Amino acid sequence: MSTRESGVDSIDLVILPPSRDLGDGFTVRRALPQPQRRMVGPFIFFDQMGPVELRDGQGLDVRPHPHIGLATVTYLFDGEIMHRDSLGSVQPIRPGELNWMNAGAGITHSERSPDAARHGGSKLFGLQLWVALPADQEESAPSFQHYDADAIPAGEMDGVTIRQMVGRMDGLAAPVKTLSEMVYAEIAMPPGTRYRVPSGQIERAFYLISGGVTVDGQPFGPSELVILKPHAEIVLASETGAGLVLVGGEPFPEQRFIYWNFVSSRADRIEQAKQDWRDQTFAKVPGEQEFIPLPEDPPRPVRYP
Repeated sequence: MSTRESGVDSIDLVILPPSRDLGDGFTVRRALPQPQRRMVGPFIFFDQMGPVELRDGQGLDVRPHPHIGLATVTYLFDGEIMHRDSLGSVQPIRPGELNWMNAGAGITHSERSPDAARHGGSKLFGLQLWVALPADQEESAPSFQHYDADAIPAGEMDGVTIRQMVGRMDGLAAPVKTLSEMVYAEIAMPPGTRYRVPSGQIERAFYLISGGVTVDGQPFGPSELVILKPHAEIVLASETGAGLVLVGGEPFPEQRFIYWNFVSSRADRIEQAKQDWRDQTFAKVPGEQEFIPLPEDPPRPVRYP
């Protein structure tokens, strides 16, 4: 991972996550968390999956694993993933659709390529973000929501298309039920357009999926997470066209600890979750026999901020 100065007063930090090969040509870029910046609002994890072309017989196989204290937000640009969880949810996710899984006090899930996508080759490209839950909601009952592409509101401003996946912005309100206020939007900028980023949230960042934008003449390209200063007024301009996502929200007053797939405002709660997974007392995913073992322990959970 590397960072760079932007030279623009309204920009706090630019994160350039490296590409990491997980095998069979499947790559991820992890923009959050990083030593220089742990969270943006409630967003504590930001992964770009792919893009990758899977050969005949290949597929994504993320075995059952647990979560606490967070919500996973999965959104695809290409391909298909089959989600299964310990609530009994079985849900394919396809481009333009949104999966929101609230882990709360504890949930187990798997993410795999469906059988049909393993034959003849397929593509996979998407984002998975984690949202830390408010401290008084960390032990809420787990739940799962899925939204088809036509359920996500979209609008146009000066030729720029906004799809409001989470929260409210630019007169659009997403149907996703969250436990704190935040925004998450996909923005498509045709060549020669401009877009003024709303400044309502204290913490905001945009991430380039494709193409390029400039801010006050400074260029930014694909796979860069550009973190803005609080309430800064900025205008994105794109001469060649760009696709990006915008995230933002209010920072929590409490610190957060993170270890593996566990997030909590209490370090002892993470220790309990670790032991529960060792003992396999988390609820199981129906029909799944495999699971991902707990990784080797570091000395203690990492504290954020």
